[in-house]
Amino acid sequence: MLSTIAAAALPILVVTLALGGVAKLATVGREASPGALARLGPAVLMPERFAKAAMIACALVEFALAAVLLVVDHPVARWLPTVFFAVATYVLWDLRRRRPDVGCGCFGDVSDTPVGLRSIGRAAALTAMGALVGAEGLTGLPQVTVEIAPWIGGGVALLLACSPEVDGFVSRLRHRTPCEQRPMPPGRALSRLRASAAWRAQAGSLLADEPSDMWRELCWRFFVFPAQGDAEVVFAVHLRGRRPAVRAVVVGADGQVVAPDGRGDASLRESTPVSA
Repeated sequence: MLSTIAAAALPILVVTLALGGVAKLATVGREASPGALARLGPAVLMPERFAKAAMIACALVEFALAAVLLVVDHPVARWLPTVFFAVATYVLWDLRRRRPDVGCGCFGDVSDTPVGLRSIGRAAALTAMGALVGAEGLTGLPQVTVEIAPWIGGGVALLLACSPEVDGFVSRLRHRTPCEQRPMPPGRALSRLRASAAWRAQAGSLLADEPSDMWRELCWRFFVFPAQGDAEVVFAVHLRGRRPAVRAVVVGADGQVVAPDGRGDASLRESTPVSA
């Protein structure tokens, strides 16, 4: 049975790698605004001037891995896609911890939803598929048989279920209002804030349960709470998704941002771009 599953996984891996490469190159070609690429995927971990080169390099690697699966019959080559997706799984997990406001960039700017467990799960599923292909020593597209077809359908269904991009596609089909123009009651955003890890991390220092100020900028709702030491904690809650990104900074009595980890202020500013 494992050989059948591996035979079904091979075309899924090839198509996924090819689509990812095409989407990344298309994103580079139509960069909507300066710095947009630097808010996608692992490009956020490097200087902005290298973001375009990183996106192109990742696309070329994906094309090369797709070609390897199709034509290279060597044990080491067959395991390269597994290594690629395993590294991608770790990077996405790290991004979710360090920069929960950025998208994975897996399919270019289509993948701009903040990294969540679904994106990480998809990368892990692709890693498992790659391991099966490597273990079974398959090369080239197999003939689709009655036994393989259901497994291909199941694999595709699994990846679609783990793809947050599908939500955006369905939203566009329904002609939903863009996030920037979509009404969102402050109470709902406040409830999401109180369910977040950022809130739990700062709750002990807050002096009030209700915000002293709040406002909205594009897809973000901001809340200000008084804190100990004449300080204030400013929370930013993204208004898209059921588990939105939440950022927090502490502003001291002198008006300066207190960022013990050295990144709180920068990450909040980058996650809330506002045009005049």
